[in-house]
Amino acid sequence: MAAVLQFHAEEEDMTPWMRKIHKWIGIIIAIQFVLWMSSGVVMSLFDAGKVGGREFRIKPPAASLWPANALTVDDVLAKAAAPVMTVSSGWLLDQPVYRLVNDKSTWMVRAVDGGTIALGPELATRIAQASYSGAGHPAAPRLLRYSPETRKHKEPVWRVDFNDSDDTTVYVSANTGNVLEHRNSTWRVFDFFWMLHIMDYSERENFNNPLLVTSAVGGLWMALTGVWLLFTSFRLSEFIPKRWRRVASVSVYSDGNRVRLVPASKGDTVFQALARDGLQLPSNCGGGQSCGLCEVRCIGKAPEPTSADRALLSPQKLEAGYRLACNLPVDGSVEVEVDGATARATEYEATVTSVRAVTPFLREITIRPNAHVECRPGSYIQVHVPDYARDASHIQLPDEHRDDWRGVALPPKLVNPEPLRRSYSLAVPVEKCGGQLTLLVRFMPGQQPGKGSSYMYTLKEGDSVRFSGSFGDFAIKPGGREKVFIGGGAGMAPLRAMIHSLLDEGAREPMHFWYGARSHRDAPYVEEMKAFAGMHPNFKWQLVLSEETAEEAQDVRTGLVHEAARDALLRKHPDLAACDFYLCGPPAMLASTLKLLKEMGVSDDRIAFDDFKV
Repeated sequence: MAAVLQFHAEEEDMTPWMRKIHKWIGIIIAIQFVLWMSSGVVMSLFDAGKVGGREFRIKPPAASLWPANALTVDDVLAKAAAPVMTVSSGWLLDQPVYRLVNDKSTWMVRAVDGGTIALGPELATRIAQASYSGAGHPAAPRLLRYSPETRKHKEPVWRVDFNDSDDTTVYVSANTGNVLEHRNSTWRVFDFFWMLHIMDYSERENFNNPLLVTSAVGGLWMALTGVWLLFTSFRLSEFIPKRWRRVASVSVYSDGNRVRLVPASKGDTVFQALARDGLQLPSNCGGGQSCGLCEVRCIGKAPEPTSADRALLSPQKLEAGYRLACNLPVDGSVEVEVDGATARATEYEATVTSVRAVTPFLREITIRPNAHVECRPGSYIQVHVPDYARDASHIQLPDEHRDDWRGVALPPKLVNPEPLRRSYSLAVPVEKCGGQLTLLVRFMPGQQPGKGSSYMYTLKEGDSVRFSGSFGDFAIKPGGREKVFIGGGAGMAPLRAMIHSLLDEGAREPMHFWYGARSHRDAPYVEEMKAFAGMHPNFKWQLVLSEETAEEAQDVRTGLVHEAARDALLRKHPDLAACDFYLCGPPAMLASTLKLLKEMGVSDDRIAFDDFKV
């Protein structure tokens, strides 16, 4: 039993890095697979006769009777000026010849007198014309030491080009006078795709080249690891029909009180059981163990953390009994504490009161709930995205943003086949908007349109939406400590709400807001932040642009926001331990900033962050 448990633990540890390697090798193999498939399709469309050079090629005539006055082989060998290894007889046009070969060269002699034949340009042209039936006229022949178009014939050749519609070229061996190949433009296009197909980018004929062998091994590895990952993603209970499984239950607690008893079947995950009962936990991966948002706290003894738990939850949370609900099996009666469980089960209806594009790909959407909703700065709501099919034309664009959207490849129809939920942080304190909720929604250009953002971008004033909330533990820490806000993208929303709240309440502690964007056009609320900095001496605002030069970016800094903040603020700060840090933005920015703060000795309890996991 101990050996089985040890193997299971090793399997859990192997899965994350196996999945990561599988993904990146899969991208490389997928590129070659696409090239292989597309080149195979293209090659199948070509005419085989043209590709083979048979369209204008004439078969050589039947051999004439060998002349009676021809020299014997012994006579030819006696006349040879160099040692001969092999001798063969044949015809060069209408002339009988002997072809002599040794380990250094090949040459021809006339069969009747043994005189050496020099295969010059005129004779090469005649030989090429004799093998050609097209309407083209030959150009002046060129003698080449070797042509890659003759492939395995590694010898000097005469190249004779004909000016027909397919740019036919006839290659004649300079040693033997044999017509080696007929090539044309059709063959040359085919040859390019043939190169992609067999992955021989030099000789274009070796099926055993190292790149092809490596790709084949990589493909086999992908298949084997795919099978591994497939089996590790299933539990044995999933293969058993639900009606045959033992009945179980999940007790849901919130604030120390049991608020719900959810029926389940043994083998379900807590995430599945709660979702089936209408209690949707936050998730951006649909229970795929990759976003880390669906955390719950086990009451009593928590099971051993899985590799996904360890990868996505902090050691402190693991120690406190937190686990990912999508990875927590229901083996009997399970008790879990869910933050805001009552709010998650409560649905609100709201009316869209305002839709405003603050940048080309950031849209401010304000909704008025049908009931009062408590939302502190930093919290988020879950919008219930219905199944829908809408024309892309529903996305209305201001004239000044149309050029930015020209490169966005939107499908004609925006489709979501089944309901889902998406989380959006509040961008302004509720109290400041008369009870309305202000959301900041980002549309990611260059990617497959998100089902949530596509829905939100098609909303118009007067539309109804449904949501649950509010949720989240991203909040302003008590006490008047100096505050450093670092954000980017839609991470502006919760940080802006916090800053609004602090300034409205008359906070006197120093506050620094460093916000990163690609360009001026991608930065929202810049004028508002400048105004705050002008009215409040304790508030400092700094915009950082990553895709503009110092000459273009006046009054701002350039580069990555965490690096700019490090160089201009953090390294010069006399006491970082006296600061609270609030971070929110894209995953790469958030991970880099957290790493930076750790390297600079900032303790975890001084850092609050909201991870969008997208």
